[in-house]
Amino acid sequence: MSKKIRIATTSLAGCFGCHMSFMDIDERLLALAEIADFDRSPLSDIKHCQGCDIGIVEGGVCNAENVEVLREFRRSCRILVAIGACAINGGIPALRNRYDVGDCLEEAFLTGIGVTDPKVPGDPELPLLLDKVHPIHEVVKVDYSIPGCPPSADTIWAVLTALMEGNEPQLPCELIRYD
Repeated sequence: MSKKIRIATTSLAGCFGCHMSFMDIDERLLALAEIADFDRSPLSDIKHCQGCDIGIVEGGVCNAENVEVLREFRRSCRILVAIGACAINGGIPALRNRYDVGDCLEEAFLTGIGVTDPKVPGDPELPLLLDKVHPIHEVVKVDYSIPGCPPSADTIWAVLTALMEGNEPQLPCELIRYD
């Protein structure tokens, strides 16, 4: 029996919709489990991965912790795949990029109706927000991208199977959509 491929995933600033689409490959997960081991993923509780063949990242980069997680993830993965609009271009979280981050925090924590003790959180345990939300390619090298918001399970499957077979992923137009 040949060595299984190791796959890991991580989520940064996003909605977890791309991971839900990954899970929507349904019974193909069983076929995937025959040829792949899952490292860090929604299927495991592993926090750090090492020596993975394919790493899949969803979400943009909005805070210092995202930068740290992404850099460690990139070092651990031979092939890095950006999945979804947030990872590729910042997506919905990047809508805050046209505003000052301080103004956003004040709006969220100081002007809410019914706020009894208004203050911007300043706990050192909270990750430091970046001034802007960045797509992951601005922080690390990305090998492949899967567009969509979220991409369909079939699109994810097409890219994964091509990579596992050692081929360049080719996505026909019908698999590239935003809905």
